Amino acid sequence: MIGSFLAAIIVGGIAGWLAEKVMKSDMGVMMNIILGVVGAIILSFILRLTGIGAGASASFSFAYLITGFVGACLLILIARAVRR
Repeated sequence: MIGSFLAAIIVGGIAGWLAEKVMKSDMGVMMNIILGVVGAIILSFILRLTGIGAGASASFSFAYLITGFVGACLLILIARAVRR
């Protein structure tokens, strides 16, 4: 349980950081972690609803990293659209 939580924070932070660099936004470490983890949760939920995939589990895996990265990029795009 604690290992999965720690892995989710680490991988979420990496995914959020990658999204920050690709999307050219300026955020801190905490926001990177939040974006990565929340992005992975939301995108996993959407993937399960559409039947495309089972989504990623909260473990240190490449699938969770990709899901978190794409989800974080989508969250950044949505935030930019709402601000304008």
